[in-house]
Amino acid sequence: MAADLGELLVPYMPTIRVPRTGDRVFKSECAFSFDSPESEGGLYVCLNTFLGFGREHVERHYRKTGQSVYMHLKRHVKEKATGAAGGAIPRRRNGKVFLDLELNRDFNGEDYEYEDEAKLVIFPDHFEIPLPNIEELPALVTIACDAVLNAPSAYKKQEPESWEEEIQVSRHARSLRQLDNGVRIPPSGWKCQKCEMRENLWLNLTDGAVLCGKWFFDGSGGNGHALEHYRATNYPLAAKLDTITPDGADVYSFEEEEAVLDPHISEHLSHFGIDMLQMQKRTENGHHTDNNSRPRVSEWEVIQESGMKLKAVFGSGYTGIKNLGNSCYLSTVMQVLFSIPDFQRMYVGNLQRIFDYSPLDPSQDFATQMAKLGHGLLSGQYAKPPMKSELIEQVMKEEYKVLNWHQQKGISPRMLKALVSRGHPEFSSNRQQDAHEFFLHMINQVDRNSAGSENPSDVFRFLVEERTQCCQTRRVRYTQRVDYCIQLPAPMEAATNREELLAYEVKRKDAEENMRAPPEPVRAQIPFTACLQAFTEPENVPDFWSSALQAKSAGIKTSRFASFPEYLVLQIKKFTFGVDWVPKKLDLAIDVPDFLDLNRMRATGLQAGEEELPDLMPPIVLPEDTRDNSMSSIDSPEIDEVAVMQLAEMGFPLEACRKAVYYTGNMGPEMAFNWIIAHMEEPDFAEPLTLPSMLDPGPSTSDSPVGATPLDNSPPEESIAILTSMGFPRTHSIHALKATNNNLERALDWIFTHPEEEEEERDAVSDMADTEPNNNAFCNTNSHSDSTLSPDRDMTGPRIKDGPGRYELFAFISHMGASTMSGHYVCHIKKEGRWVIYNDHKVCLSERPPKDLGYVYFYHRLSSS
Repeated sequence: MAADLGELLVPYMPTIRVPRTGDRVFKSECAFSFDSPESEGGLYVCLNTFLGFGREHVERHYRKTGQSVYMHLKRHVKEKATGAAGGAIPRRRNGKVFLDLELNRDFNGEDYEYEDEAKLVIFPDHFEIPLPNIEELPALVTIACDAVLNAPSAYKKQEPESWEEEIQVSRHARSLRQLDNGVRIPPSGWKCQKCEMRENLWLNLTDGAVLCGKWFFDGSGGNGHALEHYRATNYPLAAKLDTITPDGADVYSFEEEEAVLDPHISEHLSHFGIDMLQMQKRTENGHHTDNNSRPRVSEWEVIQESGMKLKAVFGSGYTGIKNLGNSCYLSTVMQVLFSIPDFQRMYVGNLQRIFDYSPLDPSQDFATQMAKLGHGLLSGQYAKPPMKSELIEQVMKEEYKVLNWHQQKGISPRMLKALVSRGHPEFSSNRQQDAHEFFLHMINQVDRNSAGSENPSDVFRFLVEERTQCCQTRRVRYTQRVDYCIQLPAPMEAATNREELLAYEVKRKDAEENMRAPPEPVRAQIPFTACLQAFTEPENVPDFWSSALQAKSAGIKTSRFASFPEYLVLQIKKFTFGVDWVPKKLDLAIDVPDFLDLNRMRATGLQAGEEELPDLMPPIVLPEDTRDNSMSSIDSPEIDEVAVMQLAEMGFPLEACRKAVYYTGNMGPEMAFNWIIAHMEEPDFAEPLTLPSMLDPGPSTSDSPVGATPLDNSPPEESIAILTSMGFPRTHSIHALKATNNNLERALDWIFTHPEEEEEERDAVSDMADTEPNNNAFCNTNSHSDSTLSPDRDMTGPRIKDGPGRYELFAFISHMGASTMSGHYVCHIKKEGRWVIYNDHKVCLSERPPKDLGYVYFYHRLSSS
């Protein structure tokens, strides 16, 4: 038999590889679907590429690559028989087979036992060889199989900070000594016992000392007093105060020098008066409420609709997404995107074509992973209702109340997250992120990967008209820019309950000064109309240079819609800076309407009687010896280093912070922070600050020839791709980038203010003499013509889908917590006339959608009929 197996495998030996350092082995998830070893058909791992495939997709990989030998992995999971010892370790057979494979049971793994099996399968005849079979297999095959079975998770190297993969139980947890010193921790108002820090505070679990930390996950810094306390006392464990929830807390071990798990955290916290069973989820200082003493319901309960008997829903479009560890920002955005027909049509409608033409490594292909996620969410394959037999069994066990959510396992988009976050300093981490920022990041990714084909993000794109007026000469300039989202201010001064807010603030300060419990918080009630009004009001233009005066002057700017998108995205600007320049969330409610008419905000362009500002650029001020010396002789730009360090402490790259402070004219950290948020997606975001090019001594004007720009200022291909994906011709995009020192935002403005350059370009390169000139600066794609799909066609602007400005609310994303760097996200989506709440893997009918507490709102255009 051994000889037979050896002879059988001889023809395939050149294709069998042993995983080397750096090879990722995908033995927990299919590259095209969310099948896993727990799926009915198991998972097939190619012994050459080490990619995993479900039963439905392994044949495609065999036909495309000719790889014949696969390892088939199957995990059999079953509930423990009645009477099994509680807390016993699940029984494993061939325990080393899935060493790094996580259980697909999200609730209590100890309630299940499982058996693993592995075998070799040779295609196309599906010949099976059970494993282990060391004596009968060739040595190379045995080594390869053993290496695959014992290889770490494919994501372990990419996400070393992952909570699920890395955090271990502290060896001090079970035997932790706690002092009987009578210390009780109040629900809020904390500050470091050795300094005045009120952020990044840690509770020592031995003596109850509250001290500031040195390491941080929420952007705030510290003076390291918690670490100094450990060095003086050797008390090893501390819990971060603003992370304590009914589900646990972040715990750090000073002795082990890493974040750890504390299975006894509830007992350890109760020693200091913190009852995790009774408390609600809290945010940061001053925003905690308690059921027993405060009648006001917290935003955690309202947004998640806690306490209500929500009915779980199953089937197509009702699949949840597992939380991979602070990944709810991704889940909510992707749920909303795949509720839009254009995204469904692009990725799920073209599923077979995308899969058939996918590259050899589909885990690195954006379209494949988007199609995979879209199919997982919309097929209903991973959201099947429980069987009647299961319902009867659970009712008999009196566990029906938890059955529905336990049946909803959800899908884990690990491949997509790893792909779209690769190289991004924040999204590639396991920290909480801003859902709005991730939405813009995804739109950028879709744009980059849709060049030359249908771009579903076109439905969000619109033009904003900005009218800038010189206050001294009263002359104006109209410019247009592309945008995907409207940021609505939240004017606290317009709150209808302002008197209550003022009274609360007085009581809060009094309680803080006298070390008393804070009063019941008051949530600001702001009319939506006030937010719209604040958006349309004129704003001052800092450091405005008037081309009419040829000098700096006072200027104001107003914004209007030059076009209306098919899908309108509104972000409520709930976040501001706290005392330590940490982004904080304003506690407010806005009566966001179901129907919205913005037609009155349509831009009107240059009006009769208005005089335009001359089309001149500010002169570049150069040192006298510029022509005689190199760039190193130029004086260093004046930069507020204090503001730079405040931004750098939030985790932003130092060079990016320097640029932010410089380009905002040393106006302070808040202005610089806004610059960072607006420019962090640019390819040169973290590159060192460089002054404008000195090769052209004269001021730039709209009449400057293309040759006036430095020849060595070659734009990065990534920036060119972004502009061409918006519909601008490639040559014109290159000209714009060269003229603006490769700054994407300024390049867009340049394109809109230099349409004559594009006309000249088309005249020079186009042979279609019979084409009528198009003087419009923008392209309306309502006609659904195929010509709108090519960025290099005869187009004079970005692809937009203009139409009436009447909308209906269909989805919103809500945030719970004190800042976008912490907390939790859920989304509500209106489907089939009813609101549905998506809370990670849990999908239920919404009883009371909290529309007034949303963070990002999504509207779709109403038909003109």
